Amino acid sequence: MNEIIKNRSEILFLYDATNINPNGDPLDENKPRIDEETGINIVTDVRLKRTIRDYLFDYKGIEVFIREIREDDGNLRTKEKRLEEFRDNDELIEKCIDVRLFGATTAVKDKTMTLTGPVQFKYGHSLHKVDITYIKGTTVMPSAQDRRQGTFTEKYILPYSLIVFYGIVNENAARSQNIPLTEKDIDLLLEAMWNGTKNLISTSKVGQMPRLLMQVIHKEENYHIGELDKRIKFVSAKNDEEIRDISDGILDITELAQVLNNNKESILKIRYKVDDRVQLALDTQRVTIQDVLGEIKLEELSF
Repeated sequence: MNEIIKNRSEILFLYDATNINPNGDPLDENKPRIDEETGINIVTDVRLKRTIRDYLFDYKGIEVFIREIREDDGNLRTKEKRLEEFRDNDELIEKCIDVRLFGATTAVKDKTMTLTGPVQFKYGHSLHKVDITYIKGTTVMPSAQDRRQGTFTEKYILPYSLIVFYGIVNENAARSQNIPLTEKDIDLLLEAMWNGTKNLISTSKVGQMPRLLMQVIHKEENYHIGELDKRIKFVSAKNDEEIRDISDGILDITELAQVLNNNKESILKIRYKVDDRVQLALDTQRVTIQDVLGEIKLEELSF
């Protein structure tokens, strides 16, 4: 039976990006987003949600409301025309998984809707300072101004960035707004985060790999630990800006394991997936998830 969610859960997701731009800022020459004070790479929740939506629609054939649709004349379909495809708000919620997950705000004629999504993510951030690199090249196609040679291309990339996202699945937000968010929806969300990241095969995004995914499901209502993204570190013998691969360091989960074990009585189970190239450490000693969280019910994700 596909049950409506009853438990609050927290999501921790790590992936890395190599020689690409994980999330460009269109107001700043599409450069990767960098906290100028700390040198940390920032990725918006909107970027992660787009990854999830694209995977669910393109690879799973599941309808999403927010997607790019071109009309016969090449123009993008408007919000007004998109809403005309649904009889009412109830049908929109029923058919579009992204509305059930992330909510929606629309104000078009008689289809006004303001839903706070049960699933919310903080901005992602790198676990180290990054090195922004300017790349210049050429194309073989000439421009209209000069037909004798190709044109110049330029872009900004990060040689490496290990990015962590933290999110919460809020059962109360679903219940209070009559959003029928199901356990299957959350299963698909997790699959889309992992496989969707691997399948971002475009010029600007190829080179991203999921490294660790964890869903901490709580027994108690209205309770979560919080800030799991701040309880994990990437430790390397290299200077931050010299890091080029996940093998250049270890993922220190000492503080994460401690806080999870301290809250084991409130945790129903932990679902997880770890890439085989990731080295986990507890107080500098190599460990596995089973080694450090063995007193908590664990379920390895199979996608």
